[in-house]
Amino acid sequence: MLRILDSNALATILLLSIVAVAAPACNPHYGGKPSAASQDERPSRIAKATARPPPDLSGRTRIGDASFYAKKFAGKEMADGGKMDPHGDNAASKTLPLGTRARVTNIDTGKSAVVTIQDRGPYVKGRIVDLSPSTAEKIGITQDNGVAKVKVTPISVPLPNSSIKSGIETPDSKP
Repeated sequence: MLRILDSNALATILLLSIVAVAAPACNPHYGGKPSAASQDERPSRIAKATARPPPDLSGRTRIGDASFYAKKFAGKEMADGGKMDPHGDNAASKTLPLGTRARVTNIDTGKSAVVTIQDRGPYVKGRIVDLSPSTAEKIGITQDNGVAKVKVTPISVPLPNSSIKSGIETPDSKP
């Protein structure tokens, strides 16, 4: 009888040892830190934050805030492969396709300029376009005010099939 008791005690100790060693590898149900396997199954917060919105091929006018490129971006490569020219008509949009030509009108001043979307951004909530410093100056956005409410009206929108869709505005029309 003592021998059976000893073997039961030994089996219990062995079983508890296995459980103690294996337990940290199990997924916790409440509280605890998730394992690497459970993290792979959930969508990443980083992926959501950096996911790009789908391109807007509608040609519709949009209203929002505009800002301008900081001086440190002069000469840096843009999304289309060109260099950011602080004196050019280049601009950035999160949703307009690269190569889109659009008229940007400052709602407060009524001044406008035609730009070409060559880059992605701005990545600040509420902003719909970043402009080259010279274009921003043309429409009344200065270092002092930095941001202005604008209307962005596409003139021509490149489509995925290599055709061009006319926007609401034509190149010759005035705001």
